[in-house]
Amino acid sequence: MRGIWFIAGWISVAIGIIGVVLPLLPTVPLLLLAAICFAKSSDRAHDWLMNHKTLGPPIHDWQRSGSIKRSAKISATACIAAAFIISLFLGVAWWALCLQAAVLCCVATFIWTRPEV
Repeated sequence: MRGIWFIAGWISVAIGIIGVVLPLLPTVPLLLLAAICFAKSSDRAHDWLMNHKTLGPPIHDWQRSGSIKRSAKISATACIAAAFIISLFLGVAWWALCLQAAVLCCVATFIWTRPEV
């Protein structure tokens, strides 16, 4: 079972890193998932993730106070807006745009209602 947790942890890290540049892939939740997976499988991988200079701080912020840095909120909001604008330019059906707008508004609301570091 430890092997499955370990693999799931690395998959979560990989998708989380991809989420840094792709809108709608939630980086921090995937890193939190990776931290959980590594805690159940590998002390070494868990320590690496938690002490990583780039990936570790958002995990610590969330675990400590459920907070998100303002710069991350701004980046996430820009990605949300970009994703919607791209959908508009691609001519996505109106009903899909409405659904997308509703989901994106919920995500943005969640992000901006979290405390800041």
